[in-house]
Amino acid sequence: MQNQNLLIANTVSFLIKSIIFLLLIFLYIKFAGPIPFSVNSTTTSKSDAFSVTGEGKADIKPDFGTLRVGVTANAQTVEAAQSQMNTSINKVTDALKNAGIASDDIQTENYNVNPNYDYTSGTQKITGYNANTNLVIKIRDINKANQIIDLTTQNGANQLGGLTFENLDKSKAEDEARIKAVEDAKKKASRAAQAAGFSLGKLVNYQESFGGQPPIIYAADRALPQSGGGDTQVEPGTNEIVVNVTLSYEVR
Repeated sequence: MQNQNLLIANTVSFLIKSIIFLLLIFLYIKFAGPIPFSVNSTTTSKSDAFSVTGEGKADIKPDFGTLRVGVTANAQTVEAAQSQMNTSINKVTDALKNAGIASDDIQTENYNVNPNYDYTSGTQKITGYNANTNLVIKIRDINKANQIIDLTTQNGANQLGGLTFENLDKSKAEDEARIKAVEDAKKKASRAAQAAGFSLGKLVNYQESFGGQPPIIYAADRALPQSGGGDTQVEPGTNEIVVNVTLSYEVR
């Protein structure tokens, strides 16, 4: 009988404690919000990728040229140097327009007047002034490139800053070079996978860059001799378009 009473007392005590515990949880949630808890989660991933580069080239005939010419003049005064330069560059500009070069295709690149100094006596002494200016000329008919070069020098230009043959639209040549570059990269990837003993999965990344520059016919800022010479003969040739690609594959 005594054991039975003890069991009943323990059971009642447990129930009371449980009710009190649940009541405390209810009151905490109601007035303080949900009980905070955290779950630690770790995600692991495995990414095996193989990258290979390829290069493709395509030639394209240029369709216009860019010519840089200049005039430099020296005189004892700023006004005299500037006047000489203006006379020469205006004559060059008029000759270009008379040859069919549009005003929009002739651009002044710089216009400077600077003192010339003499340091032979140990002191700085102004001995005169140098005036110079450059023109950037777009030659849309490249068959006239030789004629335009000679025309500028015959009319007072005494500086040649470079001639480049370029293209207005390179998209077709770029597409051709891109296809070749991708084919080159795919062949390299296939051969490498076969040699190393792995299989290529799906393509996961693609990158490309462009190279190739139109050749400069004349070195920059090359002064011309005063004496005459033979007629200019430059050849436009072709421009090389270079595309480099990087293909990245999953490895299986």
